Amino acid sequence: MTLSSEKLDFFRRLLNQKINELLEDAEKTVADMTDSKENYPDPTDRASLESDRNFELRMRDRERRLIAKMQEAIKRIDDGEFGVCDVCGGPISEKRLVARPVTTLCIDCKTRQEKMEKLKGE
Repeated sequence: MTLSSEKLDFFRRLLNQKINELLEDAEKTVADMTDSKENYPDPTDRASLESDRNFELRMRDRERRLIAKMQEAIKRIDDGEFGVCDVCGGPISEKRLVARPVTTLCIDCKTRQEKMEKLKGE
């Protein structure tokens, strides 16, 4: 089962929309951090601010990696490989792609992968 050109366009638009949203959020974060010139004399307040900033930066780093995955998914659309499982070569269900458009594994292969990871972790 190959995805129709309409479905591929849908996923391309979805991915681009999500990328744009994440980039806008990142710009706001940078602007907020640049604009805020808080000077907290209280060490606890300063520590809380630094903790909040570190958390925000970690979130933005995760989002940066997600953007890279989304860009790879768009490239797979362009290359005709989107919706095809990297492991078994079978189709990835539309339902799964809607839930996680960056996925490269069908649900069966992902389930097997998670079971193997769990066994290695025990």
